[in-house]
Amino acid sequence: MTAPILEVKNLTKKFADFTAVDTISFSVLNGEILGLLGPNGAGKTTTIQMLLGVMQQTTGDITYFGKPFDKYREEILQDVNFSSTYISMPWLFKVSEILEVYARLYQIPDQKKRIAKLLKEFEIDHLINKRFVMLSAGEKTRLLLTKAFLNYPKIILLDEPTASLDPEIAVKVREFLKKEKQEYNVSMLFTSHNMSEVEEMCDRVIILNHGKIIDEDTPENLARKISECRIELTIIKDTQKAVALFEGKKLPYQKQKHRFLFTLKEKAIADFLQLLAIKDIVYEEIAVNKPSLEDYFLQVIGEEKHD
Repeated sequence: MTAPILEVKNLTKKFADFTAVDTISFSVLNGEILGLLGPNGAGKTTTIQMLLGVMQQTTGDITYFGKPFDKYREEILQDVNFSSTYISMPWLFKVSEILEVYARLYQIPDQKKRIAKLLKEFEIDHLINKRFVMLSAGEKTRLLLTKAFLNYPKIILLDEPTASLDPEIAVKVREFLKKEKQEYNVSMLFTSHNMSEVEEMCDRVIILNHGKIIDEDTPENLARKISECRIELTIIKDTQKAVALFEGKKLPYQKQKHRFLFTLKEKAIADFLQLLAIKDIVYEEIAVNKPSLEDYFLQVIGEEKHD
């Protein structure tokens, strides 16, 4: 078994008496997209800053490519990169100037060709002579993503990479990231508040809260930890019969005109539908919404708040 691209052991960051990150351990495998989720203030940004070396950890070890980050920082960062919606660039620099500076820093071979390819991928090649200060939020995000892939990174840290993008462009960015993973085995650490995006993109997910890891699994397995489904029924002709049945059976429901909303365990759905058939209650539409990663995230974060 190959060593992880990134391995974190007992990573801790304290600010006086406040512990922002509390002895967390995780790894990112070769070609894996690992989601890092948590509410605001959970410790995600602090963790990323330590992984980039812009903030020194209080205790704990960071290892990239089997090498300790504190000893091989300069060498390691040649194969690492970062993008965030929340960082900026020199305001008066042109797009071309920003990318040329970074291409030189990373000693990229055939710099103009690499820059042109990525600008086209992110559909901002027409902005090459525009100054950073004149770019829209979405254009700045795409420029930062262009910068992040310049050096053919083996691992890239992506902090809210699609937060300010139009839905159409966000889809294209996700497709690009998937292609990079498939073609070049690029590993990614991925933060987002868009749970459906995390479900689509990530192989595994870590949930962070109050600086601690509170769960870790695939998006599918985390969602399965909730056993109840949301059922939506549209009953027009037999509305009164349905109300009488549900209240007689003491089934909790919400009613919006002819629409009935239930929460049932998945195993109980078949029995529920059979009961409707026995009572000769006809429904016009039915939707069964299985639990999602967002449902699980909201549940565990809510439980933590009440503990």
